[in-house]
Amino acid sequence: MINGKKIVVVMPAYNASETLERTYKEIPFEIVDEVILVDDHSKDDTYQVAQRLGIQHVIRHEQNKGYGGNQKTCYAKALEIGADVVVMLHPDYQYTPLILEAMVYPIARGVHDVMLGSRILGKGALVGGMPMYKYIANRFLTFFQNLMMGQKLAEYHTGYRAFSREVLEALPLADNSDDFVFDNEMLGQIAYAGFMIGEVTCPTKYFEEASSINFKRSMKYGFGVLRVSLTYRLHRWGIGKYNIYKKLKHNSYQKDLSKF
Repeated sequence: MINGKKIVVVMPAYNASETLERTYKEIPFEIVDEVILVDDHSKDDTYQVAQRLGIQHVIRHEQNKGYGGNQKTCYAKALEIGADVVVMLHPDYQYTPLILEAMVYPIARGVHDVMLGSRILGKGALVGGMPMYKYIANRFLTFFQNLMMGQKLAEYHTGYRAFSREVLEALPLADNSDDFVFDNEMLGQIAYAGFMIGEVTCPTKYFEEASSINFKRSMKYGFGVLRVSLTYRLHRWGIGKYNIYKKLKHNSYQKDLSKF
């Protein structure tokens, strides 16, 4: 707990049995109150490993719901148990839990609403083994998204994210995709609603056991990202109406930082 805020880590898991324990043991439990793991009908023993580790809340989907569908379950459970700050941490050990404090404190102190662990700030991505084609695609898509959404983020594609309860309660997440583009739809909604986003440099690791989508799925994701960015801009211009933004009121507020 930080500043009276309950901190909950959610772990959307799929075939993560080989890396789950390493990830879990690096979580700083001096500030994290509870952990939720949602096993998206893995083919390995992820569910059993999670139970053996003593993770407080272990949920197993009876059928695979996809990466976005998994997160929907994660966030619903986090809100149910009273989380004030929710950190999404992949259990594949690609993102280190050791910088979790840096992700959480700005939200718990009321400085930001959302924090992203960026692989692109600094040289963490390429040093950590990110394939060059993914790095180039990341840079291009991020440039395009910043242009369309009026943001100045270093990266939209990290899987290391933290949210305030207010954000999760405000976003119509059920309207988002159950696939990988869920992450980008969520950021589009966050930008549209005017929530403040902060970033912190995050080293990353690419290795055999770490989850990573193949080239075909990467292409599908990339086109999905372009769609999210274009629909965001069209919705802002009033040219089109899109479900993921309909329930949100556009806001461009800035936090009052005079008290800090």
